[in-house]
Amino acid sequence: MVRVLGIILVTFSAVFGLSHAGNNPSPVLFNHGFNTLFGEQNIIPDEGNQSVQIFIDETTSSGFISKHMYVHGYFETSLKLPENNTAGVVVTFYTCNNLKYPYHRDEIDLEFLGHTHGQEWVLQTNFYGNGSTNRGREERYGLWFDPSEDFHRYGILWTNNRITYYVDHVPIRHVKKVDSMGGDFPSKEMSLFATIWNGSDWATGGGQYKMDLKYGPFVAKYSDFVLNGCPFNQTAQCDGVKFSDDITLEERLKMNGFRRQWMTYSYCYDKKRYHVPLPECVFNAREFKHLQQFDPSTFM
Repeated sequence: MVRVLGIILVTFSAVFGLSHAGNNPSPVLFNHGFNTLFGEQNIIPDEGNQSVQIFIDETTSSGFISKHMYVHGYFETSLKLPENNTAGVVVTFYTCNNLKYPYHRDEIDLEFLGHTHGQEWVLQTNFYGNGSTNRGREERYGLWFDPSEDFHRYGILWTNNRITYYVDHVPIRHVKKVDSMGGDFPSKEMSLFATIWNGSDWATGGGQYKMDLKYGPFVAKYSDFVLNGCPFNQTAQCDGVKFSDDITLEERLKMNGFRRQWMTYSYCYDKKRYHVPLPECVFNAREFKHLQQFDPSTFM
């Protein structure tokens, strides 16, 4: 399995290459950019605060939050996921403002859903605007590598008009704001979060497989934080933080290649869930065909 994953990784990188969002800012030290959110005893900075380990054990889960809130930006980390049987374990890197707007929150998610032996980690992306949690916009993907074997880079680019998710600088999902979305597009200032927690009720096999602490503790390792954002109420720091409102043709080709091979679910094509696709959805026949072949009972 490792050999096959290695071949896939080399092939994918060679064909699709790498791109980068933003202007390559210097990484931020953990203690300069973040505070503990919960489970302080399970958060261990190391290497001069260039990286941090967070873990879940029989006592608690854990997580951290950025010192600043941001009105837009590019946020990235290098992450190595827990090894072994991780069913029920959820590892995250996301933006949110639920602490400030508990009933009208915005959120942009990268969520890693644990797996049983012989299966693979699943990456899920999602977003909400103004508390629109009843309209989930989930997509799920496999990856061309084992994310528990080494560090890989994961990024979120958020502007007034777009959300783009990246894996190793390859765009995997791109959402353009349309007027008919209304408040569903995230628009208020948000903090950046990273957490590890027990999602046994839904994360693996729809909740069929639970977290088993005999395989723990489950450790997620983060490093090389990029916080290339515009801090809320600090407009003087925003002059150099500018991004295009669309991806380039080269990025779109890379994204299309990824999605036609690795995407396993998209709400845009789930007619059982949404008889009429949500307004930002753009139909892509090749994506739909790929999903039909993967899961014909869902994508009819």
